[in-house]
Amino acid sequence: MVIVMAPEATSDNIDSIVELVATAGGAAYVTRGVSRTIIGLVGDIEQFETLGIAAMAGVSDVLRISVPYKLVSRENHGSRTVVSVAGVPIGGDTMTLIAGPCAVETPEQTLAAAMMAKSAGASLLRGGAYKPRSSPYAFQGLGEAGLQILADVREETGLPIVTEVVDAHDVELVASYADMLQIGTRNMQNFALLQAAGEAGKPVMLKRGMSSTIEEWLMAAEYIAQRGNLDIVLCERGIRTFEKATRNTLDISAVPVAQNLSHLPVIVDPSHSGGKRDLVLPLSRAAIAVGADGIIVDVHPHPETALCDGPQALVGADLEALAAMVATLPAAVGRPLTPARVPAGV
Repeated sequence: MVIVMAPEATSDNIDSIVELVATAGGAAYVTRGVSRTIIGLVGDIEQFETLGIAAMAGVSDVLRISVPYKLVSRENHGSRTVVSVAGVPIGGDTMTLIAGPCAVETPEQTLAAAMMAKSAGASLLRGGAYKPRSSPYAFQGLGEAGLQILADVREETGLPIVTEVVDAHDVELVASYADMLQIGTRNMQNFALLQAAGEAGKPVMLKRGMSSTIEEWLMAAEYIAQRGNLDIVLCERGIRTFEKATRNTLDISAVPVAQNLSHLPVIVDPSHSGGKRDLVLPLSRAAIAVGADGIIVDVHPHPETALCDGPQALVGADLEALAAMVATLPAAVGRPLTPARVPAGV
């Protein structure tokens, strides 16, 4: 942390800060320039922030040099993390496709969607048993019955499952079925849920809050990591802006920015960002080209009757185009597609 003193700051002002920092167990190093004095602080940054230094006499500005998200930062973890989800890697040398229905509706629909996802090259199955919706009248998911459907489909297809958890009290139950826990945009700053997920012993996909900065996103990941779980995948799913042409605005620059700031893998959700079927493939191409570690897309056998997000679900020719794209484009940028896990006994 660096304190910039105002030009009119007195020696007493400077001495007061040095003494205060010393009482907090830190050290203050004073550098006097021609017009300004700079004080560099070494010690517990969080402790310094409680001292009210910015309000002290003679202080012009207080700048934090080190990042507050210690565990997920690249400052303290030079190599990039590869997260393994039941043997399927996210990060590293490959690009991972995650696909499936936005919501689990029936066993038949979920299995059909899983087979569609697998045919497109997916190595992980997404599907929601719990659905946090903006409207209380919208489909909220099947709950544990949906989790059981996902487990049965995993048994048949060999695809590990990624599913959302929406309440800290449900983490233990969802973790007993899921291979990876997803925390959605509306819960990115549900700190009790983040901490519970961090203690669950399962990899976590953390979607960026629709109105959150990248630093807030990484601080949310820090809550999970602080509980001993560094198997975290960041998911950029679009942010809320003034633009109404798309459901959300995909912040494609967030991928390299987050990768530069954090050692965690970063994937993109082109389905929820665009919100329209014809936008999913172009946004997927952009995500792969910019270096995303994976993409997560919606597929549905009958999107016209889907109970959740049918307009963005891929089917038919669009799904075939996705399969062709992920078979070639990732390799062209040096990140071949992650292969699907072979089911036991096959």
